[in-house]
Amino acid sequence: MVYTLQQLSDIQEIRDVALRYCRGVDRLDEALMKSAYWEDATDDHGVYVGPAHPFVEHCMVSHERYRSTSHRIMNHAIELAPDGVHARGEIYNLTHLLHRDEPRLDVWQGRYLDDYEKRNGEWRLSARVCVHEGTHSQLVTPMALPGEQFRQGTEDRGADHLQPLGTLPPRAP
Repeated sequence: MVYTLQQLSDIQEIRDVALRYCRGVDRLDEALMKSAYWEDATDDHGVYVGPAHPFVEHCMVSHERYRSTSHRIMNHAIELAPDGVHARGEIYNLTHLLHRDEPRLDVWQGRYLDDYEKRNGEWRLSARVCVHEGTHSQLVTPMALPGEQFRQGTEDRGADHLQPLGTLPPRAP
């Protein structure tokens, strides 16, 4: 298929929506995660089915039990509608959830089935369905690597985590 420049731009903007969602949930940045959804969007995550913005608020609390999370998305297929303002997407997802209070790693595997809308020149999710493919949980032991010498993932969780390009936060002692 030959794409127009507008279609290529739309596809990239839609991919940016998906990345904002993942970064928002992993960094516990409520505003960033909400920016992936229209205010009237819906989300069906199995354990939660309803308006997307309350789902985001739920995630900010429920993900506190994890020391870190990593939502990895891949194989993002996007189909643009001929009207130029609607699109559908399917994203494969592999999520790692490392518990805060025990040496346990939960792994979730599935897909996001997304509907996107472009309003006033901006793309966002209008509906998401989370499809479960599999999960597992395992006890983990640290690698033989001085992990404490690295910056820890908990250092930059929360809405104030973004730093200007070229700067790094001071390293914790």
